Amino acid sequence: MSFGFARWRSACAALFLGLAGVSSALAQAPALKPLDPPQAVRVAYVPITKFATAYVAEARGLFKKYGLDVKLDSVKSGTEAIAFLDKGSVDVGGIAIVASLWSAWNRGLDIRVIAPGALDPMTDGPTKLIVRTDLIESGAVKSVADLKGKRIAAAGGPGSGGEYFVSKALESAKLTLRDAQLLNVGNADMPAAMEGKSVDAVLTSSPYSDQILKAGTGKLLVQDITPGLMTVAFVASGKFLKERPEVAERFVLAMTEAARLMQGADYLSQANMDAYLKFTPSTAEAIKGGGAIVFDPNMAIPTSGLADIERVHRENGRTEYEKPLDMAKVVDERFVSKAIDTLGKAASAK
Repeated sequence: MSFGFARWRSACAALFLGLAGVSSALAQAPALKPLDPPQAVRVAYVPITKFATAYVAEARGLFKKYGLDVKLDSVKSGTEAIAFLDKGSVDVGGIAIVASLWSAWNRGLDIRVIAPGALDPMTDGPTKLIVRTDLIESGAVKSVADLKGKRIAAAGGPGSGGEYFVSKALESAKLTLRDAQLLNVGNADMPAAMEGKSVDAVLTSSPYSDQILKAGTGKLLVQDITPGLMTVAFVASGKFLKERPEVAERFVLAMTEAARLMQGADYLSQANMDAYLKFTPSTAEAIKGGGAIVFDPNMAIPTSGLADIERVHRENGRTEYEKPLDMAKVVDERFVSKAIDTLGKAASAK
């Protein structure tokens, strides 16, 4: 584990210990004067709950409160959103941080991360590394170190989030991807792959991890591989940030207020549920029964964590360059800082 990642992980742990006790009253801090006339902001987003701060800010009138006329456009993928941002047809995108983005940033792609999406929980995270039961029971695999030479399935192929998680798990035992056989297997195909013994281990999440564990074909080896990780973010075009910074300030401010209305039991309040269901194809049952989703009430951008993701993809040969990328090409923290200056820092439970 790199020193930078260790510091980031420790900071995340300190932050999330108190998330459950953040008071939603903090979201009622005195507002900045709304922009007049209202300013249009167009957002392209992938319709998943990890971008729920934008849904709540829109549905509960927080964008309107700051003089913003926000239009949320659902897209099929982050790649589509990035194309719209690059063309200037949208101002903000809710996207996943995929490997190809690093090379694009290195080439000068003019978009910046301005706020985080949901973060992985510190404990009981959804992503699990599961090993075949027969390998565990025979003693062939007792720890991550024993995965050397083994066939590990992850969805998405080279440069995917699955590859990053497997890399981080192997790294804990001083191994790399070159020490194992990484196979690109769809999540839905993993239960059958474990039953048929065509793989030795899988990296997956619910409901597929639940199916494997319930069937008895696999046993949990590692969980909480990257607690506090940010894999999705809100990014804005350089044009938007340069020409309308005051609009970007209020956009992030509204989402910060929304995050403070989504802490602890308030996450499932009826007003928030209505927002989630308005902007995603999910169901109330799926949201209530799903794993924990963490939204930082201070909207801190975990830059050290991003740098670690970049490092792993670069060391795995997934980038077009070899030297570490300057995070100034990736992140713009001015707007989160302004939001905290306006609202104050969220208090944690005592």
